[in-house]
Amino acid sequence: MSLNRLISELEKHQHAPTELWDPPYCGEIPIHIASNGDWFYQGSQIKRSALVKLFASVLVVEDGEYFLITPAEKVKITVEDTPFVVVDWRQLEENGQQLLLLTTNIGDTLVLSSEHSLTMKNGVPYIVMQRGLTARVHRNVFYQWVSHAESRTVDGQEQWYLSSAGETFVLGNVK
Repeated sequence: MSLNRLISELEKHQHAPTELWDPPYCGEIPIHIASNGDWFYQGSQIKRSALVKLFASVLVVEDGEYFLITPAEKVKITVEDTPFVVVDWRQLEENGQQLLLLTTNIGDTLVLSSEHSLTMKNGVPYIVMQRGLTARVHRNVFYQWVSHAESRTVDGQEQWYLSSAGETFVLGNVK
């Protein structure tokens, strides 16, 4: 499959219902997502943000492997860690409720909530996104969260946590 053919097919389906499609597997394409969220094709960085967003709109993960899916084709790509990175955040208050609004490296925004929850893997924070995808929280954002976090004691252990959308998200234990 050529990159131009993939782009042409994707442009037809920018708000893709990928969960409804079951195309045949067509092999791998040399697209790679680095751990910092940069996308590459054949070793060259894809600098057109519109193209990265287009690819991201049809990106799915199945059993730990990443694929770009169109109605006609399914191609495998490689991802170093996770496809996205939370690069910014801000706190809002809506109807008396605190919300943490997160922004990813491709400009997606989401609210830290039960739908987009925080998970910790080996001390690294990740946010659950659509279609089972995740975004790693950038170190600078995490440090800002730690300075913003509140503490509480649970089962004799002091924890740092954030609150957003009526939920509590644990950042870690105070040693």
